[in-house]
Amino acid sequence: MPSSPAISVVVPLYNEEDNVVELQTQIASALAGMDYELVLVDDGSTDATVQRVHRNERVRLLEFAKNAGQSAAMHAGIHQSYGDVIVTLDGDLQNDPSDIPAMIAKLHTGFDLVCGYRAKRKDTPFKRLQSRIANGVRSRFIGDHVRDTGCTLKVMRKECREALLLFNGMHRFIPALIRNMDFRVTEMPVNHRPRVHGVSKYGFGNRAWRATCDMFGVRWLNSRRTRYQIKS
Repeated sequence: MPSSPAISVVVPLYNEEDNVVELQTQIASALAGMDYELVLVDDGSTDATVQRVHRNERVRLLEFAKNAGQSAAMHAGIHQSYGDVIVTLDGDLQNDPSDIPAMIAKLHTGFDLVCGYRAKRKDTPFKRLQSRIANGVRSRFIGDHVRDTGCTLKVMRKECREALLLFNGMHRFIPALIRNMDFRVTEMPVNHRPRVHGVSKYGFGNRAWRATCDMFGVRWLNSRRTRYQIKS
């Protein structure tokens, strides 16, 4: 395993004991022949997730001392990655690792961040409606021009991580933060699968209200960011 693989795949995990083995198998299959590492970030799981991780030369496991949330897990994994290209996806098997190669190819056509959007979501009608409204309001208000920021499946150049300031809820605003730093952002449709094992970590209360508050904060932050350039 080289110290600097071409690709880092970052997966936050929280109580995914029934999914993690299959997830590793699917990632290995999707990226067969590619130079990659798998960065698993356990967010203080209380089940057997850590014990079921298959350790090998491609796998690095970061373990939080206690649960800190998805944003913290994403931030830690992204900033601990060695690859020039960083891939993020959920640990619940709803994201499909087989989409990753096409997203990497899209990145190399001249973009810095490729965001997946779930063209055919395998969720309840209420959840789909809720997300459609939230995404529309968010995109218009903060101007990220992304239709599905809730899709964790993303591919970025490592330079983009400089734009990611850690706060609780950051993972919903990755495209907005990156675009505001003049990186090139695009999106493409990806597969979405129903959850088979485990339960969702989010409900209407902790999704809608917090996201609305965060939206105002991100708009303020982006309006206050400044840039400088040093003469050569």
